[in-house]
Amino acid sequence: MKKFFYLFILIFGLSASLSAKENIMILKLTYGDVEIELYPEKAPNHVKRFKELADTGKYDGVVFHRVIDGFMAQTGDVKFGNSNSPDFNLSLAGTGGSDLPNVKAEFTYIAHTRGVLSAARSADPDSANSQFFICFDSAPHLDRQYSAFGKVIKGMEFIDMIKKGDPNSGAVPDPDKIISLKSK
Repeated sequence: MKKFFYLFILIFGLSASLSAKENIMILKLTYGDVEIELYPEKAPNHVKRFKELADTGKYDGVVFHRVIDGFMAQTGDVKFGNSNSPDFNLSLAGTGGSDLPNVKAEFTYIAHTRGVLSAARSADPDSANSQFFICFDSAPHLDRQYSAFGKVIKGMEFIDMIKKGDPNSGAVPDPDKIISLKSK
């Protein structure tokens, strides 16, 4: 009986470890690597979309087009914000998305605190597609208004180094970009 118990613990431990690993993403920036933990149990559709775009290389080369010091860094416009694409247009970055359908809102009780990863969208709560942002600091006015689906667990100091934009609009004239974003 003890053997079965230990075998169960071993199998459960390995599957939990593998499951946890598949929800860790590595965001490579010029400044260093950032580890992001995703929360599929809180926002399954946003996590699925994020991983799908990341693991197919869609985020590689995408600029941080809107960065407001003390608030957040926004990126993820795979249509107009990808500096490796012929469609790259910095003046349109932030208005595009992927060719996939929009994702319905998955508002949770995850607070928008330092390091939280959340889906960017238009005024329509169900308009999230590919864009996302990472909070530099707490932003409680976003809680239950935007779909938070992960958090930086290592390397937040590299997020802090991302070039800041205009204090009002957040527009960045010479933006940093994602070198790569993949599952761990």
